[in-house]
Amino acid sequence: ALCTLAGKSVGIGDGVKVELTGVGSCVFCRKNDDCPNKYGEKKTKEKWNLTVHYYCLLMSSGIWQRGKEEEGVYGFLIEDIRKEVNRASKLKCCVCKKNGASIGCVAPRCKRSYHFPCGLQRECIFQFTGNFASFCWNHRPVQIITSNNYRESLPCTICLEFIEPIPSYNILRSPCCKNAWFHRDCLQVQAINAGVFFFRCTICSNSDIFQKEMLRMGIHIPEKDASWELEENAYQELLQHHERCDVRRCRCKEGRDYNAPDSKWEIKRCQCCGSSGTHLACSSLRSWEQNWECLECRSIIYNSGEFQKAKKHVLPNSNNVGITDCLLEESSPKLPRQSPGSQSKDLLRQGSKFRRNVSTLLIELGFQIKKKTKRLYINKANIWTSALDAFRNRNFNPSYAIEVAYVIENDNFGSEHPGSKQEFLSLLMQHLENSSLFEGSLSKNLSLNSQALKENLYYEAGKMLAISLVHGGPSPGFFSKTLFNCLVYGPENTQPILDDVSDFDVAQIIIRINTATTVADLKSVINECYNYLELIGCLRLITTLSDKYMLVKDILVYHVIQRVQAPFESFKQGLKTLGVLEKIQAYPEAFCSILCHKPESLSAKILSDLFTVHTLPDVKALGFWNSYLQAVEDGKSTTTMEDILIFATGCSSIPPAGFKPTPSIECLHVDFPVGNKCNNCLAIPVTNTYKEFQENMDFTIRNTLKLEKEESSHYIGH
Repeated sequence: ALCTLAGKSVGIGDGVKVELTGVGSCVFCRKNDDCPNKYGEKKTKEKWNLTVHYYCLLMSSGIWQRGKEEEGVYGFLIEDIRKEVNRASKLKCCVCKKNGASIGCVAPRCKRSYHFPCGLQRECIFQFTGNFASFCWNHRPVQIITSNNYRESLPCTICLEFIEPIPSYNILRSPCCKNAWFHRDCLQVQAINAGVFFFRCTICSNSDIFQKEMLRMGIHIPEKDASWELEENAYQELLQHHERCDVRRCRCKEGRDYNAPDSKWEIKRCQCCGSSGTHLACSSLRSWEQNWECLECRSIIYNSGEFQKAKKHVLPNSNNVGITDCLLEESSPKLPRQSPGSQSKDLLRQGSKFRRNVSTLLIELGFQIKKKTKRLYINKANIWTSALDAFRNRNFNPSYAIEVAYVIENDNFGSEHPGSKQEFLSLLMQHLENSSLFEGSLSKNLSLNSQALKENLYYEAGKMLAISLVHGGPSPGFFSKTLFNCLVYGPENTQPILDDVSDFDVAQIIIRINTATTVADLKSVINECYNYLELIGCLRLITTLSDKYMLVKDILVYHVIQRVQAPFESFKQGLKTLGVLEKIQAYPEAFCSILCHKPESLSAKILSDLFTVHTLPDVKALGFWNSYLQAVEDGKSTTTMEDILIFATGCSSIPPAGFKPTPSIECLHVDFPVGNKCNNCLAIPVTNTYKEFQENMDFTIRNTLKLEKEESSHYIGH
């Protein structure tokens, strides 16, 4: 019989004696370690006094799984294990020099044998697929890359620690996202936790190509569900629904706990927290579809910065009658009604996803950018048309690195000069924000432009935004919260507000309906606007004054969402370029900061920290530079912080993904500053006095930007 009694020679069979040391030690590697991530599960069969590591058993060269899963140990029969231990007892490990080396390299004519832990120590590759082959350190498979010109460290896309992007045993590259790199240990832990159904590329979510390559490189992917799916009743508390009326005065005679679906005594939960409820009748709700928040959530919403910033529209000569709060309040975005199980999984995912930094997310998307470069020929006086031509070119690939060359229209000599990619993207986003594709003053929604729709410009706009974000462009910052919520949660789960209406006449109709104080006044307004309401399909029977709220809601939904449904779908398809829309939907809180809000104002400290000194500095000039930044911040200069940044980089703000290359300063013996936007380099003059330094900086920056603005003003104005 086979056993692992401490310090005894135990019969294995056929008269062979094998030395087995230590109770509970693996019969193959003779280690007591219980480390599932490294050696697989440690299994003990007390009936046979047998202990074995799963990987040691699985990778042994002379054994096959002949039984069913429940037979023997993982389907390996006890008699086969005996024979394999017997065979291995005659083989010496080429690493530790001890007997029992059950694993051999499969390379032809290679005679190396080793224990599984010893193989790990010497960085052997074990393939947990097919014939479960193993390769010694001289014959193991390697990853081949076409170019080795990685100049900078890149983050492991799992732990985000920076690593040198050179394929090795411990560093692996994704086969589907060429600039995505991983630690082997990070991949192995993720594979064990995710299982075959959830293990995929962290960048593009590809599973087939990714898993095939990882199996080839020795990552074990267990055929099981993810660990978070296996925990029994893990999210049980999330599945419990609140079913009690919590309003101060409950009108139900059956009591607060009474719930009668499809009646006025159906319990509606707070749409924000879900932990308070009301009978429909107790809060004068006419149907389940009406929004309702508990007192605590309403106080939070009404005291939030977003609510306080809402603008109020009033009728002329209306004695400043305010619009009812329901129009000014931006309702919390809601997810579609889901099954309890899917809700619990969404909550689990949200816990880790929403805390991600947008810069990190954009850097991850940037891993898709290949080394191959595409040059775009751009006319700065006609940014929109030349950008459209470049992006629509059949040879253009969004994942190619972008180079920009500026050309002059009607130039017979065909001259061109290098341009700044980030300046080009910044100018393109400025034009897009002010184009006829969007409407509104500061926070913009999509407009309805039939000609633009016919020319597929909404798709191109979404594509441009996606490319700009991934390739290091600026924060758009002009989306309305309504447009953003439509992209993330769907138009059906978004409620527009009055600020979304840019059409003055439509806004006046909504205001008049909402400020009606009697049913007669309300009907009078509806009669005056009858043709418009009939045209947009919002006519409804008015029986009480409160019906005006549903009427206003219908008008807002039509004008802001339904009217632009075709442009929205086209724009959304364009945003899917390079996986940007999917990233936005996965991390809405992170992307809201750059899509709906302008970047923070620049300060002297921000600019001082942004620019690094790359050459031997002139101490006096650097002192003048810092004093100049402070003077600009204090309003003692004719330039602004944004002017300085534009002069040096072509951008008025710091892109979310940062500048590449990093902005730098040089001190040169010249009279005036020089800005190199292609390299983000600012050369400052070496002068004798600070007054001369400031005058030269102000004069050059102001006049350079003025000249550039005049060159392109005729097209922007058009």
